[in-house]
Amino acid sequence: MNAGTSIILLLLLALLAANLPFVTERVLLVLPLPHWLGHDRKPFWLRLCECLFYYLLIGVLAWWLEARSGNVQHQSWEFYAVTLCFFLVLAYPGFVWRYLKRHHPH
Repeated sequence: MNAGTSIILLLLLALLAANLPFVTERVLLVLPLPHWLGHDRKPFWLRLCECLFYYLLIGVLAWWLEARSGNVQHQSWEFYAVTLCFFLVLAYPGFVWRYLKRHHPH
């Protein structure tokens, strides 16, 4: 896989992963909601925690792809701050769908 294909694949996976917490009520796509939450819907803080988990997962995948292609470039905290903000921007469609769009019962 060349560098261009890796980048496109990584961006598409980041877009998908950023929106996953807003699509389902299950925790990390597989676990049911814990009973101690007392809700039938996932709270917003749990969705943010899932976003952070998926951000780290995509970051590990990006590091692995970079390591396969050559030397891994050392990054400072600014890089991670910017990529986290970019990841949250990618999550915007899921946020809009979950919280801003009116869901009418059928």
